[in-house]
Amino acid sequence: MAAGYLDILRARHAARLLAGTLVGRLPNGTAHIAIVLFTRAEGGSYTLAGALAAAYGLATAVGQPLLGRAVDLYGQPRVQLPAAVLSALGMALLAFTGLGSLPLAYLAVIVAGVATPPLEGGLRALWPSVLKGEGQVHRAYALDAVAQEIMFTVGPLLVTLLVSLWSPAAALLVVNAIGVLGALSVVLSEPSRTWRSAPREAHWLGALRSPGLLALLGAFFFVGLALGSITVAGVAYADDHGRESVYGWLMAALGLGALIGGLAYGARQWAGVPEKRLRVIVGLLALGYLPLTLTPSVPVMTALAALAGVFLAPAIACSFIVVDRHAPRGTVTEAFSWLVTTFGVGAAVGTAAAGPAVELGSTAWSFAVAGVGGVAALIVLLATGRVLAAPVRTPAVVTGSENDRNGAVEPGFSSGHKA
Repeated sequence: MAAGYLDILRARHAARLLAGTLVGRLPNGTAHIAIVLFTRAEGGSYTLAGALAAAYGLATAVGQPLLGRAVDLYGQPRVQLPAAVLSALGMALLAFTGLGSLPLAYLAVIVAGVATPPLEGGLRALWPSVLKGEGQVHRAYALDAVAQEIMFTVGPLLVTLLVSLWSPAAALLVVNAIGVLGALSVVLSEPSRTWRSAPREAHWLGALRSPGLLALLGAFFFVGLALGSITVAGVAYADDHGRESVYGWLMAALGLGALIGGLAYGARQWAGVPEKRLRVIVGLLALGYLPLTLTPSVPVMTALAALAGVFLAPAIACSFIVVDRHAPRGTVTEAFSWLVTTFGVGAAVGTAAAGPAVELGSTAWSFAVAGVGGVAALIVLLATGRVLAAPVRTPAVVTGSENDRNGAVEPGFSSGHKA
């Protein structure tokens, strides 16, 4: 298992691109907690803190596909770095002006959100030009998904450390300055500078004109909903047991499960079409969420949380392959950015739905939201099986640009799937 991942990291530029992207995405991965801590330190209510965090999240959802399309049209350096700087300036505006003017505070977080660079989608567009063969690209997708789990674990810890050592305002400034450095590292690399998207058909829908991509986005909206609801349900479960540390254990177990699942998934070559494999993985993901509604003792619940996380990273990694197959020519970065956006919007809806579920029912009801989300995602994939069975194109073996990827065939695919 380890040898395959080491081969990826030994590839020229691979470690730099992965590390730079993770560092560059640090502001986005920590923004919600940083905004909440800053707002509370400034005397704002939890309601205001939640509203500002939600405004940032919605702005990010709007900005990602738009900036992704811009990357496909104009290249990565011209979009990623200016966007990272503008996003950091938005957060700096919030840090320096505080909450004295609420319209200005909302403007600051909206600018920061809309300008969040689409580094995640950009990295996935670069992998085929850096790695050798589809097997390595697919393993890199799994490594990417695993690395996200690490970032979303380490990032909040870094924010809380900066807050304790300095202040919430300093945390906003430092994290976003680090993010700009990460983006700079990526765009100065040779693969990012030389990458060019394939020629694209002029169409106002862009990547969204692909029925298969729309089907995938519909499914991952519900996967995001499931994951978002667990973050609130976990808080309710911890409150029921009178210990705040319980929440940390549950989230750590969920992340550990995803880490193990992602590493195991990327350690082997998978035969057959990824669309069918994705249905199986999402089905297992939904099955893992359902036992959480039992809300047993803390040790058992922690074990169930780890089990529930096992199929999350594989589902995400497999979805990357499906996106690459269904994105129309010249829209790969935009397509990946739409996946990020849809997943994030689903998580926001899940977070919003789990709260009333606790208040109107019980903690078990809030965990049931996750189960419903997982089942709904599976239903979408099953209902759209025919659409997903007809990819626009197949990803390539190794390339220097997206244009070179068209026409390559993954093991197990027929050449009839070429665009």
